[in-house]
This record gives sequence, structure tokens and C-alpha cells, in this order.
Amino acid sequence: MAESHNGETIIGPDAMIKGEMSIENRARILGRFEGTIRSKGQVEVADKATCKAVVEAGTVQVDGTVEGNITATDRVQLNATARVTGDLVAAKLIVTEGASFSGHVSVGPNALKGRAAGPAAADGPRPSPAAAESAEPKEHPAPAKK
Repeated sequence: MAESHNGETIIGPDAMIKGEMSIENRARILGRFEGTIRSKGQVEVADKATCKAVVEAGTVQVDGTVEGNITATDRVQLNATARVTGDLVAAKLIVTEGASFSGHVSVGPNALKGRAAGPAAADGPRPSPAAAESAEPKEHPAPAKK
């Protein structure tokens, strides 16, 4: 169930929500969410929480699992238990030892400018380089004749 307390929306640990969520202030995901999350404030994905979602917010803090692209106008913080798969765009990035990340990263004051027009924003997470390599046919040179 989603609850709102003092401008904070909480998705409880026993909840599984699919869809699109827009929040003015802060959202704490303690359960599971699939879809799109947009917040002008902070989105927190708690330890043991799972998001298969596109997350767009001012600040994103991850302690749980996120599968999907993350865009933050201010910063993204990946704590020690974070597991993220997808592309990440933010003005600032903080990664704590132990966090796991697989995807493309664009960080800095100019990172968000290129993101608005980029195709990756609408396409979802890009495959990892290893997956992309195995999906593309390769040309192998013919063995030399003696």
C-alpha cells in the first residue's frame, strides 16, 4: 500500500505496484515497484526493495535493487547494498564500496543537457557491453593458406 506522511510517499514492504507514479516531494520504496517514478524531490529505494522502473528525480538513493534507467537533476547515491542495472545520468554520483552497477554513466553539470534529446531515455536500459558483443555478428579473418 502507498501511504503519504508529511509529504513523503511510502510503498510498504508488502506492496507490489505497477504503473506510473508522480510525486512532488519524497518517495520511499520498501516493497516492489514496476513502471515509472517521477519526483521533484528524492526517491529512496530501500534495502530489500526492488524497482523495475525508470526513475527520474532530484535525488535518488539506492540501497536495494533497481533495473532501469536513473536520471537525477542533483545526485545519485548508490550505497553498499545497492544493485543497479541500467543507464545513469546525474549531476553528481556517490558510490559506496560494495555497490554493484552495470550500465552506462554520464555525470556532471552537462550530463543532463544531452539526456533530454538522447534516445536512451525512452528506450530503457541498454544491454551490457558483453551482451551487445554476443548479439552482434563478428567477422573472423580466414586462416592464412600455406
